[in-house]
Amino acid sequence: MQITKIELITHSISLLLYRGGYSVMKIKQLFAVLTLMAIGLGTAQADYTLNLMEGVTSISKDVYGLHMLVLWVCVFIGIAVFGTMFYSIYFHRKSRGYKASNFHESTKVEILWTIIPTVILIALAIPATKVMLEMDDVQDSEMTIKVTGWQWKWEYEYLDSGVHFFSSLDEASNKARQLNSGIDPRTVPNYLLEVDKPLVVPINTKIRFLFTAADVIHSWWVPDLGWKKDTIPGFINEAWTSVEKAGTYRGQCTELCGKDHGFMPIVVIAMEKADYQAWVAEQKGIAVADAAAAEKEWSQADLIAKGESVYANNCASCHMADGAGMAGTFPAITKSGVVTGAIDAQVDLMLNGKGMMPAFGQMLDPVDFAAVSTFIRNGLGNSVGDSIQPAAVKALQAAIPAVEYDDDDDDE
Repeated sequence: MQITKIELITHSISLLLYRGGYSVMKIKQLFAVLTLMAIGLGTAQADYTLNLMEGVTSISKDVYGLHMLVLWVCVFIGIAVFGTMFYSIYFHRKSRGYKASNFHESTKVEILWTIIPTVILIALAIPATKVMLEMDDVQDSEMTIKVTGWQWKWEYEYLDSGVHFFSSLDEASNKARQLNSGIDPRTVPNYLLEVDKPLVVPINTKIRFLFTAADVIHSWWVPDLGWKKDTIPGFINEAWTSVEKAGTYRGQCTELCGKDHGFMPIVVIAMEKADYQAWVAEQKGIAVADAAAAEKEWSQADLIAKGESVYANNCASCHMADGAGMAGTFPAITKSGVVTGAIDAQVDLMLNGKGMMPAFGQMLDPVDFAAVSTFIRNGLGNSVGDSIQPAAVKALQAAIPAVEYDDDDDDE
């Protein structure tokens, strides 16, 4: 009959405990509990990664290496300290006839346990400082992307290629999260972690990021990149990355930023350089088509049809899908004096925001802005009968003053 290593270890520990005065029944109960714990931990390990992820950038791998170094130093110290303590407690207990020593202090020991931790901390600080300096070195970047946090979406501007878009929670997740939606979130792929427009980057390219915010503090975090950065209104923070492996990497806002903080995910798609260049060309074509759409005359019916989906993705989370709002918190759209009143006042409120309502003047393109404005005035129980054209919205958006920024190198 073959005896496994676990059985041999179990037998040895049992014998040790038995000789120490523990009954056979207590030993069996102890190992029954330990066995159940081991099975539970084994199952958890099979389903989850109980550690910091290594990531897909040189920085993330350096951070992971530091994490493992500190972990093993702590494990060694823990084994040394607790091993010595438990050995002394067990083998020098009173029942074995040992008598406690009576002493108060030792200058040599105190000096020793001051010097050793100091040396350990210095040894850990040296590689950590090197990684921090490397993390902040944005020189020789091959491209720059500006990231702006909004309530509750992300704005991406590729400063070298002119690509510009907003990234929001995807429509499937947005519908499923609504109150009384009737949709089981488990049926939605990547629920609350999917976006309508992901950030696309080329692999093996040093990318400089500029971070800021338009309203409140947000924080941009993709674990696979190995860092996170706060986006602060009026300030610019910097970071860089170079993704080594093509793939899709997900993250989230990690700074409590208001009602929908939990609904502004981040998706980064890293692809080969040739594929990235094709994507850039495609985005430029879309931008040309959008610019042309903003100049043409739209029928009210077309604006209302498009505005319904814009409303669902941008307004329904506060004002409800049926426009009823939330009493005492978010006003109703249906029969609202502002919505059914003068169109100039309603458009101004949407452009600049007020109180808890964010400003949509820069978040929505002229077509989407005109569409949702027309929809809420002629849908959701309202029937004002008028509309605003995208060209008029474009002129109003052009008059919105630019935001001034200060450099800020603070980080977390």
